[in-house]
Amino acid sequence: MKYIYCIVLILITGLCSAQDVQLELNDPSPVYLTGIDYDFELKFDGCLTPPDTVLIYLDNILVESIPANPEKYGLQSSVSFTYQFQRSGAYRFSAAGYKIKTDLKVIPGWLSILPPLAAILLALITRQVLIALFAGIWLGALFIFGYNPFSSFLYTLTDYIGRAPADSDHMAILIFSLTLGGMVGVISRAGGTQGIVKRLSRFASTSKRGQLVTWLMGILIFFDDYANTLIVGNTMRPLTDKLKISREKLSFLVDSTAAPVANIAIISTWVGYEISLINTSMQELGLNQNAYITFIKTIPYNFYPVFALFFGLIIALSGRDMFSMHKAEKRAAESGLVLKPGSVPLADLSGEDLNAKKDAPLRWYNALIPVATVILTTLGGLWFTGIATLENSGQSYDTSGLVQYVSAVIGNSDAFSVLMWAAFIGSFSAIILAVSQKILNMNEAVMAWVSGVKAMVMAALILTLAWAIGNICIDLNTAGYVIEISRDLLSPRLLPVISFVIAGVIAFATGTSWGTMAILMPIIIPLAYELPLNDPVVSNATAQAIFLSAIASVLAGATFGDHCSPISDTTIMSSMAAGADHIDHVRTQLPYALITAAASILLGYLLTGYGIPAWLSLISGFFALLILLRLTGKKLTDKTYK
Repeated sequence: MKYIYCIVLILITGLCSAQDVQLELNDPSPVYLTGIDYDFELKFDGCLTPPDTVLIYLDNILVESIPANPEKYGLQSSVSFTYQFQRSGAYRFSAAGYKIKTDLKVIPGWLSILPPLAAILLALITRQVLIALFAGIWLGALFIFGYNPFSSFLYTLTDYIGRAPADSDHMAILIFSLTLGGMVGVISRAGGTQGIVKRLSRFASTSKRGQLVTWLMGILIFFDDYANTLIVGNTMRPLTDKLKISREKLSFLVDSTAAPVANIAIISTWVGYEISLINTSMQELGLNQNAYITFIKTIPYNFYPVFALFFGLIIALSGRDMFSMHKAEKRAAESGLVLKPGSVPLADLSGEDLNAKKDAPLRWYNALIPVATVILTTLGGLWFTGIATLENSGQSYDTSGLVQYVSAVIGNSDAFSVLMWAAFIGSFSAIILAVSQKILNMNEAVMAWVSGVKAMVMAALILTLAWAIGNICIDLNTAGYVIEISRDLLSPRLLPVISFVIAGVIAFATGTSWGTMAILMPIIIPLAYELPLNDPVVSNATAQAIFLSAIASVLAGATFGDHCSPISDTTIMSSMAAGADHIDHVRTQLPYALITAAASILLGYLLTGYGIPAWLSLISGFFALLILLRLTGKKLTDKTYK
């Protein structure tokens, strides 16, 4: 439900006479949807007795008289009420003689889901991601700005695409991505990339080992999904190319470890955010529970991230693949084509100006030192900014255990700024190494850095458009509509399943996992606490399992939707870091994501809603994924995969 607070400003003249008053909307929406309840609050001067009825007029015709909840406090009084809009027009709210007028734009609720769906379908059909995203944004702007194609086109450029990078976090991600691309450009030109490939080849000498090393590196960089994606993808791409591992497979392994491991790691940039959402909702319920301990208890119920990590591991170990991923791996193994003919990699770092300079020494540490610098700077920066935030804000945090203390620090860090710092410091270290060893002169090093940045421009554009369509979804209240049409499906035992599906749909449509969590946590946590208590059939143990499972299902569903959405920033960054065609990455990963989601629903959330222990669901899911891969997965020959 979308909450809109209507604040009435009354000029106090010493008398409480009826008069027209000015209406202000706190966080107003450009459009309102049919079929959704909107909550309003009208505030009056305290000398007025708050009425118990609000009259609503549309175009000067009385359309409804709504019972209101009056409340008087101090020198002010207020009434709150709920209303569903049916059509656009000039609305007038009348209470106790006060008239509040405003023009509101109302559209059918189902229109709110069309822009993201249109963008996703167009991207999959046409393979033109930029055009598909722009079309989705334009369609949303068409609904918002009165169905005028010309003005909506202009507002698409100015109000959405133009403002998407203006968000400080978005700008930090763009700078981090572009700068890290520049660092990779210097490393490649100085011969460090080939040096690290030569060094890693001593162990990762086969496709199987190369995939395993990629998976392990994704697990080790657990502290942030963005850092994980760009570091693992850019580091492993030259090696996996040499081992004839398809770019589709590399991007899958990168994407399948980045967000999932950050989601369930007890210390990461995700955890602080997740804990804050859990804590806020539990405080509103009056629950005196430690939010961090509650989060730890939800990890066994966070089925999708756990199953995604496990599925990636057994795929790497077994050499078996299914559907279009098998075709991609077969193509790469037999012909050496790591990219499908005709595909367009999201970031192309294979150009002549990024190849190793002629006669450049292939020194592995010229790649390792800059990458290690990025990792260490990120860890140090997270700690430094987290401590500073806690000290400056005076926040209290749990110091009873090392893990809780570290989690509080990391959770309050400025992750986006830190990543930006790390990319620049890593770039400086790469340039210093190349110039000090006289492999490149300063001009050559700077030009290599610029070439690396240029290789990331396409991905940066797609990220910008993805954020823009996310803002369209916010203005159209897409998430609110999905929640509203799902309300009748909620029941205590099915709550974890429904929560997972709703979270997945919202994250898939909007491309944001964190936004999905923020929307659903305040709704699902109270339901997960109250619904089982009101059902006499549900035991206390099952009620506790449903509570933890429902919280985990929101986290897992958000990760699932984000994992397979072509407009998700982490999916885009995985394609970018792996140098894969974005649509090829989405098409090959989607079946695996759906299989993992099905296991999470059928063997996870459906069972825990009926009191089945989480450990039994995990074991059942592991065996199901193993058996499915064994029966339906196709293995490459021993000659191409060992």
